[in-house]
Amino acid sequence: MTHPPAGPLFPRPVNLGDQTYGHLRELILSREIPGGAEVPEGRLAERLNVSRTPMREALVRLVGEGLLERTSERSYRVRVVSARAFFECMQMRELLECHAIETAVPLVDDAGLAELRRGLDALKSDGEDDMQHWLYDNHFHSFFAHVGGNATLADTITRMRVTARLFRISSAFHRKREIDAEHRAVLDAAERRDAAAAKAAMLAHLRNLQDDTRRAIAAEANPGGYFL
Repeated sequence: MTHPPAGPLFPRPVNLGDQTYGHLRELILSREIPGGAEVPEGRLAERLNVSRTPMREALVRLVGEGLLERTSERSYRVRVVSARAFFECMQMRELLECHAIETAVPLVDDAGLAELRRGLDALKSDGEDDMQHWLYDNHFHSFFAHVGGNATLADTITRMRVTARLFRISSAFHRKREIDAEHRAVLDAAERRDAAAAKAAMLAHLRNLQDDTRRAIAAEANPGGYFL
């Protein structure tokens, strides 16, 4: 079966409003505008050299997507995701993504898996390009939901991933090498057409991320390692 293509993270803009939206979204997700930063409409319009109308349209879309919060009539702020919201999001991702990959493995074709493998092999675990890893990570996780043919599931997973990304933007947690290894385990199982093993590998991946995050939070709260 030919797999449906996963949509790009930043779709090709078709008008100035879409272009402004895509540009702002990239600035937020690439950390150029950090979590909690104020986003004044007028100042940002001047920075991007666009009029107020496409800027306002883009900001409203980003509020709807959960990337921004409105703080006043003409000012916004990049949403900050709390640890609690992050873990609640991850619990939802366990349910959704394990179902998605279990459904997708019997349907996905060899070409789709080969494309995922090439993308993974091209990454550098010790590289500084965090955005490159996140772009691949985003494609990897949305891929299986799209293969299953459930557009609502794919859209919900994307929204959950945005929440997780916002938490990472405002934290210092990085585990590129571990994530790459866990993605390989998922791919290995999918290539064997072992849906149960792929589901187990996806669940382990999502839970390892949560466990590492808990340890990082504890280390931040007690950097000296003292008994409390």
